[in-house]
Amino acid sequence: MKIHAVRIFLVLISLLPLVVFGQDTGSRTCRVIFLGAADTDAATLHLYDGTASREVELPRLNLSKIYTLPAGPITLHLLSMPHVAKEPVNPATPSVTVAGAISDFYLLISPDPSNKIVPVRMQVIDAAVERFKSGQMLWFNLTEHDVGGQVGKQKLAIKAQSKVILDPPATGQQDYNVNLNFRIAGQDVLHPLCETRWVHNPDNRTLLFILNESGSRAPRILGFPDHREKKNP
Repeated sequence: MKIHAVRIFLVLISLLPLVVFGQDTGSRTCRVIFLGAADTDAATLHLYDGTASREVELPRLNLSKIYTLPAGPITLHLLSMPHVAKEPVNPATPSVTVAGAISDFYLLISPDPSNKIVPVRMQVIDAAVERFKSGQMLWFNLTEHDVGGQVGKQKLAIKAQSKVILDPPATGQQDYNVNLNFRIAGQDVLHPLCETRWVHNPDNRTLLFILNESGSRAPRILGFPDHREKKNP
């Protein structure tokens, strides 16, 4: 599947103010996803937080493991090699600022062929548990189509280039029906998108993207469950 990476990035940037909801707790966690990557794109890069760099995986079809990062306002850079202590970072490398109030986030990576140093972009999606809770679904519609229908016991209605948090679609760990349609921009006719069954895990949060599919008028849905081990009281 080929995805227009620049368009994905611009749409997500436009949605960014809608997903900033964090509180400074003194610690910070992060999971990474590489959306729209080709087979030839890097599988790992080095994430530099201003103090240290670490190798991070760039998964395509799932979220990475959980990485711990320093608290407070930081600027992240993605490097092709580990950062050398006391050496300045090339300002052309991909970078993104993380506000001090953001304690947990997804680091969304997308291709950027225009960057000749490291050909990717980064974006922070705040994932504070106070607002994005276990069992809920965070939907991003990155297409020009309106999408709607039934997701378990919840009704989904998401406009083009927008986002919405959906409450748990089922109670407990069980299967549920998903029946979605889409409306092409400028038209009134509904077209079927998917009719299937998914499995609900009340301990997971789920990140979902509605994307354009090359060669098809129907978009594609990619979902990424986020499971966190519960802390002992």
